[in-house]
Amino acid sequence: MTAYVFTLTCPDRPGIVHAVSGALASLDGNITESQQFGDPGSGRFSMRVQVDVIAELEVVRAALATAVESFAASWQLSRADHRPATLVLVSREGHCLNDLLFRQRSGWLPIEVVGVVSNHADLEPLARFYELPFHHLPVTAGSKPAAEGALRALCSELSVELVVLARYMQILSPQLCADLAGRAINIHHSFLPSFAGARPYHQAHERGVKLIGATAHYVTADLDEGPIIEQDVERVDHTHTVGELVEIGRDLESRALTRAVRWHAERRVLLDGRRTVVFR
Repeated sequence: MTAYVFTLTCPDRPGIVHAVSGALASLDGNITESQQFGDPGSGRFSMRVQVDVIAELEVVRAALATAVESFAASWQLSRADHRPATLVLVSREGHCLNDLLFRQRSGWLPIEVVGVVSNHADLEPLARFYELPFHHLPVTAGSKPAAEGALRALCSELSVELVVLARYMQILSPQLCADLAGRAINIHHSFLPSFAGARPYHQAHERGVKLIGATAHYVTADLDEGPIIEQDVERVDHTHTVGELVEIGRDLESRALTRAVRWHAERRVLLDGRRTVVFR
């Protein structure tokens, strides 16, 4: 048996689940997991199925293509054990990078990190510790187009399927955001837009915030406003220092980003307009 994951989004109408399950039954497939959601607001239907089949990928693909051709569907099929080639972008803060690399090496995160890219050299020792190629691509106002060109070349050379911005403190151009649509994930603190700019935790401390959090989302040209995949929060109070808030925030960022990357890699995240459907 080979385990496959099939995902689908399309306009909601009767017969979709029947068509998919019927196609898999015709191949003597054993469905081990099935989740679906019909959104009454958008009229869209989302589905994720994991199935064990004694058949090659192209045979399963052909059967499903025939089954869903009348539904105007966007769909994907892949082996359940596929680990997407992942490029991680960082600047100077290493907490998210370290968490991702540790979990990947430990077998807890189903991705294959193929390299680390940074606009600074600070985290090169961490990448080398995990025996990963480190690519230093400095970014200035004048060099940004060249740096993005080098990043595109790396993505092509390494057959990158997922880009993770693990506290990468550079704004990607609208064209690069479009090129990476649906396959680039960013993390940021959830004080935005109230406490924008430098020293957000200091601003939050001065205002006496009671909740701090982090948001992982897909990258779009609308800065920090892409479809949200995961969020995490923790309650704080007046006794917490700025330093403690920063440490709590780093932990929240690492946790939220790791979960978002895991769910994306497991094909559990489906886009629904500006939102996501996450089959956990």
